[in-house]
Amino acid sequence: MPWPRTPPQLRFIPFPPFATRPGFCRGPWPNSPHTSSPRRETTRRLLGLDGTGTAYALLGDAYSELGEYSAADDAYDHLRRAVGESDENVATRRARMALLRGQNRVALDAFSQALASELRRLAPSRERVAWYSWQLGDTVFFMGDLRTASARYDDALMAYPGYFRALASRGRLDAAVGNYQQSIADYRAAIDQLPDPTFVAELGDVYRISGDSGAARREYDLVDFIGHLSKINGVMYNRQLVMFEADHDRNSQKAYLAAEREYRNRSDILGADALAWAALKAGKPTVARAAMESALRLGTQDPRLLFHAGMIAKANGEFAASRHYLESALNMNAHFDPLQAIVAQEALAQLTRNPDDERYANTLSPNGELRLVTPSGPSL
Repeated sequence: MPWPRTPPQLRFIPFPPFATRPGFCRGPWPNSPHTSSPRRETTRRLLGLDGTGTAYALLGDAYSELGEYSAADDAYDHLRRAVGESDENVATRRARMALLRGQNRVALDAFSQALASELRRLAPSRERVAWYSWQLGDTVFFMGDLRTASARYDDALMAYPGYFRALASRGRLDAAVGNYQQSIADYRAAIDQLPDPTFVAELGDVYRISGDSGAARREYDLVDFIGHLSKINGVMYNRQLVMFEADHDRNSQKAYLAAEREYRNRSDILGADALAWAALKAGKPTVARAAMESALRLGTQDPRLLFHAGMIAKANGEFAASRHYLESALNMNAHFDPLQAIVAQEALAQLTRNPDDERYANTLSPNGELRLVTPSGPSL
């Protein structure tokens, strides 16, 4: 399906008085684990009162955030029957579940359908158009198509000038092609609107790889300050802060305990990934291995998750499996993250210089699927 482009005349359409955000499809997922269960119960009570399907959409979102994907599928199926296959909300939920299941091209088609539907409205919402365009950009970015990702981010910023999500993503893309000064400018513009700790940490990483360690430390200190304020103000950045600590080998035990608490409340794919990564950095490779199995249970094809799987396999002595995951991550996008992609490249180079011994040679099953196998334990 050809991707619809944002028409130039959209810039003259007034902003809606009440901006609405479509269902979120890519992590980190913004809802707090403390809201999903009450939200689910409230939504169930609304089902009998609402004929638009909105309650089913909300119920499916709550189940998905909790990692209850079969229940989410059922709710989304009720939504589809209530409003029809072509509805934007149906398309965005289809994209969300497709990304989790590694069906990235299905997700692209669904996002494109949602964007086309929005553009057919008499007065398209700037925010919705920007959000769909940004989702298309991020999806193709992590698939390694930087040129198309750049065009989609430009579409988002044309529809909604200054859209912070597109600015941050464009900053990551600028860093991927080595344009560090523009990357810094884009990240700063995004952070001026929303000081999300992920944006601030990635800006620090860009400073670090461009050689400005002092500026990097200032951004990392700002992440710490945001985390402190979030506790005071009740803004939940738990998962973002866990990933920051794990990515930068800081406060490893604290990050692991936070990830463990979060996962008890919210056992979704990205929660399992955060737990696995934090466990590895806390010196718990066996725990990390089990959590990573859960993170990959739907077959998600995201280079960030595959990178984590490769590093965890390496720590467990599963060198063939590690090479497989690291190569898969870098083949998808060799610049998937300003800093972590460099770590992945260095780890793969080390494995190539020191090939695994025969104990780890047969980590692929006869049907070609990867088995995580240790010399002393069964396959997962």
